[in-house]
Amino acid sequence: MSDAIESRLKELGITLPQAAAPAANYVPYTISGNLLYLSGQLPIEGGKIAVTGLLGQDVDVAAGSRAAELCAINILSQAKAALGGDLGRIVRILKLNGFVASVPTFTEQHLVINGASNLLANVLGDAGKHARAAVGMAALPLNAAVEIDAVIEIAP
Repeated sequence: MSDAIESRLKELGITLPQAAAPAANYVPYTISGNLLYLSGQLPIEGGKIAVTGLLGQDVDVAAGSRAAELCAINILSQAKAALGGDLGRIVRILKLNGFVASVPTFTEQHLVINGASNLLANVLGDAGKHARAAVGMAALPLNAAVEIDAVIEIAP
């Protein structure tokens, strides 16, 4: 399964970056039984936040969706680090919590988080289909437009 995932990433032109180190006093992931809990991932690309600002003011839905894709790429990167390099241990993405920095009148958070949902389904197939929340926030760390955390079922 890990080879199939790596092949899909390559087909999509995605190279997973080095998993980001925590920016404060927390760990990037915890494992309890067969559950992998990933801390919130920001839209980091090339070592910096790629999409900043508020949806509905500074950022449009297309750029917000790209930010969510980057968060999903970083989720996969953190999962790979947590699983000793073996993404084949992912049984299923159970839940994503998507946070979208947005003005009070912006109501398309669900479309923004689709960027992450679509990428994970494209890379992982049925194992990438998940429950989720898409929530508007007044602000996110480092002025990121999007932050996403994940709960993943894993094989031993």
